[in-house]
This record gives sequence, structure tokens and C-alpha cells, in this order.
Amino acid sequence: MNPSARRLFPALAGSRRITLSRWPQRPAPEKERTVLTVMSANLCHDWPRYRRWAERLESFASLVEREKADVLLLQEVARTRRFQADLWIAQRLGMAYAYSKANGHEKGIGFEEGVAVFSRYPLDAPRLHVLGRGSVPFVGRIALGVTIQTPFGRILAFSAHLGILPFENKVQVRQLSSWIGRMAGRRPALIGGDFNAAEDAPQMRRIREEWIDTFRRLHPEADGTTHELRWPWGGSIRRRRLDYLFLRPGRTAWSVVESRHVRASPRPYSDHDAVVLRLRPAGPGPDRVCV
Repeated sequence: MNPSARRLFPALAGSRRITLSRWPQRPAPEKERTVLTVMSANLCHDWPRYRRWAERLESFASLVEREKADVLLLQEVARTRRFQADLWIAQRLGMAYAYSKANGHEKGIGFEEGVAVFSRYPLDAPRLHVLGRGSVPFVGRIALGVTIQTPFGRILAFSAHLGILPFENKVQVRQLSSWIGRMAGRRPALIGGDFNAAEDAPQMRRIREEWIDTFRRLHPEADGTTHELRWPWGGSIRRRRLDYLFLRPGRTAWSVVESRHVRASPRPYSDHDAVVLRLRPAGPGPDRVCV
């Protein structure tokens, strides 16, 4: 095999390896916690330019601190030979984490990107599902899940990044739902990610019959846009909701306290807005959700 082929082959290989750091580097705050705060975000790796990469990551970390997020479900977490975004985030925020690549190969071609779950609480039992490379051999799609030992009990958390082509996206949503169903059983589960599908797409309408769309539960008529394509001179081309945070029904009861879309300021970390969800073990009331 010639040198160019040796560098290219790892980028085509499917992802099977998980980087895992089970324990947070800093303990969670000692004060009594009444809510679990979860954030899902696409970090926008911006290969091969990596524009403002360090600045954007710091902007994201500051957003996590402002929101006091306990769990992060991230996509487009990038690595190069000189810098690993997953390790930087874990050290910067003192979190436990699991990461797996979806595309590229850090050592083979000098770049890779994937999905990750970060937590202020211990995590274990990582699991990975390859959703398929589809019609483009260099583009893989995966989902990564872990079990998190929160003060409110053990909960499963999944981060996913799905394909752009509609016919492939439909299959991947179905695969993701089936896999998470097998993994979670009757246990509570959080699913966050860049689904690359608008909420009126048939597969997204179907998935909301199985999972609770936490943003729509509290904001049934609000503008849900999380991603906007813009012309170089600033005009809008297309605005869509692509990023979601779902709650999968299980045996435990929770209250959805807050669900909203947020953007770091003054400089955004990505071309996607983050989704923030706050949950509380449920008491009586209209926001009670059995999960």
C-alpha cells in the first residue's frame, strides 16, 4: 500500500473506539442540587480552516459555566495532531467524558471529529452505535451513550449526529430509535444532537410520538430555529431547527423546568445554537412527565 493510501484508509474505517474518563476532575458543587441541567451543542469543527477555534471553545466553555450545565451532549468535537477538543473541554470544565470519532483519523490524516458526552458526575457503561456511512464513504454518522450517576439517580444520555441527505436521515433516525430502545429498556434516557432534519420532516414527527420534544413541550408555537445559512453579505438563506434535546419515557417521573435555545455572546462558538434543558424530579403539576 502506498503512503497516500495508508493515510487515507484509516479515515474510511468505521469507528469502534471510545475514549473514556469516568470520573470528573473537579467535584460537583456541594450545595444541594434541585435540577439537572443538560446542554446539547454542535461545536462546528470548521475543517480545514479551524477559524477562531481556541476562541470559540473558550466561548462555549464560558456558556456552559453561565448555564451551570451538568451534562453536555456534543457533536463535531474535533481532534488534530496538536489539539484535542475533547481533552481540552474536560480539563477546562473539570468533567468526566466519553468520546468517539465519526469521521477522519487523528493520526492517519491529522484530523478527526466525533461525538461526546461530558458530565459533572461519574459516568460508566459507554456504548456506541454506527449509523452507517451512507452514499458518501468519507462521512460517517454515529451515536454515543453513557450511564450517568446523577444525584437524582442513574440516567442514560446519548449524543448523536445524523446525516444530511433526507433518505439516509430517515433510516438513521429509525436505527437510532431502535438502538436506544434496546439500550434503555424502561430506564430514563436523554437524547441530544444535531439531527439535520427540520421538525416537520416525517421522521421527526414520528420520533416525537416515542420521545418527548422538551422544547416544544414548553414552547408549542415559538420559533425553534437553531441553525441559519447566511449569504457572505449577511442576508438569510434558510432558517431551520436542526438541534434537539429529547426525553425518552421510562419509569421515573420528572418535571421539565426549562427548555430553550441559547447562543454564546459576544462571539458565537458555532453556527448552531445550543439547546438547554433543566429537569427536576417531578411532583404533582401539569409539567409532570413520566420518564
